[in-house]
Amino acid sequence: MNSPGKLAGPLAVLALMAFAPGAAIAQEPSGSPNDTTTLEGGQLPPPPPEFGGRISEQALQSTPWWPPRVVPPEKAPNILLIITDDAGFGVPSTFGGVIPTETMDQLAAEGLRYTAIHSTALCSPTRAALITGRNHHSAGFGVISEQSTGYPGYNSIIAEDKATIGRILRDNGYNTAWFGKDHNTPAFQASQAGPFDQWPTGMGFDYFYGFVGGDANQWQPNLFRNTTQIYPFKGQPEWNLVTGMADDAIDWITRMHQINPEQPFFVKYAPGATHAPHHPTKEWLAKIEAMNLFDDGYNALRQEIFENQKKLGLIPETAQLAPWPEDKIRSWDKLSAEEKKLFIRQVEVFAAYAAYSDHEIGRVIGAIEELGELDDTLIIYINGDNGTSAEGGPLGTPNEVAFFNGVNMMPAKQQMHWYDVWGTEETYNHMSAGWSWAFDTPFDWFKQNASRLGGVRQNMVVSWPKGITDKGGLREQFMHVIDVVPTILEVTGIPAPKAVDGIEQAPIEGTSFAYTFDAANADAPSQHRTQYFEMMGQWALYHDGWLLSTKVNRAPWEAFGAANPDPLNNQILQLYDLTTDYTQSNDIADQHPEKVKELKALFIEEAKKYNVFPMDASVAARIIAPRPNITAGRSEFVYTRPMTGLPQGDSPLLLNTSYTITAEIDVPKGGAEGMILTSGGRFAGYGLYLLDSKPVFVWNMLDLERIKWAGTEALAPGKHVIEFDFKYDGLGVGTLAYNSMSGLGGGGTGTLKVDGKEVQTRKMDKTIGMILQWDESFDIGSDTLTGINDEDYTPPFALTAKLEKLTVKIDRPELSDADKAKLKQAMLKASD
Repeated sequence: MNSPGKLAGPLAVLALMAFAPGAAIAQEPSGSPNDTTTLEGGQLPPPPPEFGGRISEQALQSTPWWPPRVVPPEKAPNILLIITDDAGFGVPSTFGGVIPTETMDQLAAEGLRYTAIHSTALCSPTRAALITGRNHHSAGFGVISEQSTGYPGYNSIIAEDKATIGRILRDNGYNTAWFGKDHNTPAFQASQAGPFDQWPTGMGFDYFYGFVGGDANQWQPNLFRNTTQIYPFKGQPEWNLVTGMADDAIDWITRMHQINPEQPFFVKYAPGATHAPHHPTKEWLAKIEAMNLFDDGYNALRQEIFENQKKLGLIPETAQLAPWPEDKIRSWDKLSAEEKKLFIRQVEVFAAYAAYSDHEIGRVIGAIEELGELDDTLIIYINGDNGTSAEGGPLGTPNEVAFFNGVNMMPAKQQMHWYDVWGTEETYNHMSAGWSWAFDTPFDWFKQNASRLGGVRQNMVVSWPKGITDKGGLREQFMHVIDVVPTILEVTGIPAPKAVDGIEQAPIEGTSFAYTFDAANADAPSQHRTQYFEMMGQWALYHDGWLLSTKVNRAPWEAFGAANPDPLNNQILQLYDLTTDYTQSNDIADQHPEKVKELKALFIEEAKKYNVFPMDASVAARIIAPRPNITAGRSEFVYTRPMTGLPQGDSPLLLNTSYTITAEIDVPKGGAEGMILTSGGRFAGYGLYLLDSKPVFVWNMLDLERIKWAGTEALAPGKHVIEFDFKYDGLGVGTLAYNSMSGLGGGGTGTLKVDGKEVQTRKMDKTIGMILQWDESFDIGSDTLTGINDEDYTPPFALTAKLEKLTVKIDRPELSDADKAKLKQAMLKASD
């Protein structure tokens, strides 16, 4: 980096006056085009400097002056921040697991292993905390955006007073990029209409390559470069996002280095692995199959991981395993031969996905090494944003979308239909929760369970050859993902800004763990002493080794019942001394009632401070609750030309309602085919299209059944009006106000008409009540990504007729006073 030149005389005085006090410029600019400077804090961006040269009427009598280019402090390293998805403590080989994670192993050998960094128990809340350094409710992410509600702690909006680490580093001279999962853009701001301030490029990341939402089909993802949807997989049947993302990251890092080798980079690297769907390549699946890692079942796997962790010195010899949850998940020896065969396939695909992702991370690190930058790159590799997911239920599922619609106990015999294609583009697969319990060893429970260490205890490795000399060291201090931002700021020498874009910044709530990089502090007490946890009504409070937690009252797959009406007080409280009880196994609440009282009071204090109230224990009900998307309050939608890529959260919702779709088209000579309107995809959705000039309407019911209305006569050339009218029999989303799911997914009658004449009428006994396939879009005139009916067409299936007008009218049911009273009584009875 170029140092600013020193000035003398009157010009020096001008230069010193060039930046307003709020800019806090550290060096004096000389006016040379080569000048650089660092910032000392204050406001971002710094105010524009006053001109420091001299202006006369003629250039020959004037003195030019250039504002200095802002650069990071001289010794600021590159930063690669990696966070994987849905992976518990016992997943990677680095921490006793059986799944080979060679990249993490190598980084651990060269750096440090951390065994006590904690998450929030859910993905986007953890990620909001990670990039802001604030607790997830402080950052507006008490839950995922798809469950957001109109309270500051739950609206899924990262407020402007909480600038991300990307924004801070970018304004201080870093190149910044975000690869992979972005689950921090509100679902109601994810369309082409924006706004884009909550997208990565609006939060301080100059470049984004990834998907928006909780998960993605890795074979055909809903993929963006910055804010533009892209389709690099088209025409490449073996293409997979895990590799595609690594390729793009390598290209970007290399390109930035070639342009300016002296400018450091900050990369957030967030692969979709191992969130469902589990989509590894066939080569990686073959590698894992050949290892025969899981033939003895999940009970034996749990014990094996536990013993490995003791041998590695990761957990105390005195650590205990909690009893197997037989009331929730049957032991391996009680399964049928068919179930065992299916479950082994499920977990081998999961393991292949994890190993494959770790390998591709290694390719990115290898590229950094080839550039000669590895020694001066701080790598933080966090295993999981929460514990392993059990959202596949005890039996697993070939279609995770089914889980989110309440179908989570599909028998093994039925699932065997997908056995040979498990993990391919034909499945949106998840594994049995028995494996998830084992992968959270030595702890128990899962993702979503914020009161158990299995839901919130992660591990990570940190490597920085120039900054860490205690190679292979172990660190056991209590930490939380909110500690990452202050650590990065301390290491780079960049202070947290007092104001960004004129907005005063809220304090960063995390605590730097940079002190642990020093071997002398290997056993130093943790500097993070107190931390609350809360997720969907389950909560805990850590303080100086004590853990107060609520007894688990809901497994993750139990999302559709009545919620606890008072999650703060209507709880069984448990108390653990983690200094002697490593695995949260021995409840001593009865022995220390005063400590229970003290810690509950402290939890309430923390909850008030960080926007946890009002607490809400509902799960599925919040998915379909009204929120301020661009369709809110509208009942009629009109389109006059093809359009694709409108995400589910910003498109007309045809669930739990009556509706009419009317398409005015002009069929050319020779007939027509193609998609008129579709939403969703292979795993849940609907579509109105022409097949051999005949109108067809299809509901894809979670890839389990396809209900079809079809015309028998081809449309003659010329203008036609095709209409699909559906009369819904259920009570609709109004039931959610009373915390009841009884009015959702009801039946109804659909009628297909052509030019006003009835073609076919069919009754549906039930409909999809919660959500369509979320990584697919609302498309007009063609079908992006996967199709809703593979038997009839292959995307994009462009419409060859002329679309003149498409109208969607929605008639949502309203509850009568009698219905409201009845539902309120049902809710009160369910909560008793």
